[in-house]
Amino acid sequence: MRYIKLGTTGMDVSPIAIGAMTYGDPERGHPVWSKGEDEARPLIRHALDAGINFFDTANLYSNGSSEEILGRALKDFADRDDVVIATKLRHPMRPGPNGRGLSRKAIMTEVDHSLRRLGTDYIDLYQVHRNDHATPLEETLEALSDLVKAGKVRYLGASSMHAWEFAKALHLQRQHGWARFVTMQDHYNLLAREEEREMIPLCLDEGVGTIVWSPLAAPPRTAPTPTCCTRPPRRRPTTRSSTRSGGSRTPTESAARRSRSPGCGGSRSSPRRWSGPARSGRSTRPSPPWTSSSPTTTCGPWRRRTRPGTTGRASPTRPNSKPSAAASPA
Repeated sequence: MRYIKLGTTGMDVSPIAIGAMTYGDPERGHPVWSKGEDEARPLIRHALDAGINFFDTANLYSNGSSEEILGRALKDFADRDDVVIATKLRHPMRPGPNGRGLSRKAIMTEVDHSLRRLGTDYIDLYQVHRNDHATPLEETLEALSDLVKAGKVRYLGASSMHAWEFAKALHLQRQHGWARFVTMQDHYNLLAREEEREMIPLCLDEGVGTIVWSPLAAPPRTAPTPTCCTRPPRRRPTTRSSTRSGGSRTPTESAARRSRSPGCGGSRSSPRRWSGPARSGRSTRPSPPWTSSSPTTTCGPWRRRTRPGTTGRASPTRPNSKPSAAASPA
């Protein structure tokens, strides 16, 4: 494994990180498709054997169960000083007041809970799991910086917010001398490339490393569709299918079809019109009242009708063609 530096820090991480959202007790909360400990431990050990040392989780995942499973597996299979553990906070962890958010009280409480579940003395990368608009940004940033000074957290990171919000946070951290965000974990893949507009250029300019979540746009777009969600094949009308596959209509059927849709039948050499006097050899069906004095162009994709209250100009869009003689002057 060829390791890289995390952003502009001196910490070595593998280019591929293991997202531990997949690991957890599905009965304890989101996500319901997570794998239990018996299935998760072999996967974590296989990642360690392949040289991966970067593991990302959150207190929200399976209501803390993901942190517990990851912490026990890393304690059994790896040296704590070799691996990099990242976790997050912000989302509800319990009902009642102060059970969510990024207030100083919530931050100081949740970091201790995460340390206990992970079975470690420090967190390598502590990330805000989205922004908290109910708490002053200065309160959040100062509390996070105090965690770094206390030795409970090594580095700080952010996740999925507006570029201007992240720029404001970086500015406040620089202004007050607080520990800065060194990473931004954002949604980025071949189907979701909005971050290329502002966030990624901002991170490049500020020297912030990026961590991508859902790089394969999974599970909804890449996972196989369950059998219960598959749609039955669409059935087309028999008459239309036979016609499109090369069938032919009888003269009576063709005449009936033209009579049902006047103005769209016939060939381009003898177009039908809605308005104008009846001509010999053509349909004598009276024109609708609203088209008695309204000019039109020929039928087909170049036809354009004018309804009451609109101008009487027709603009054919057929390439290399001149306006129809029926078009009114400008």
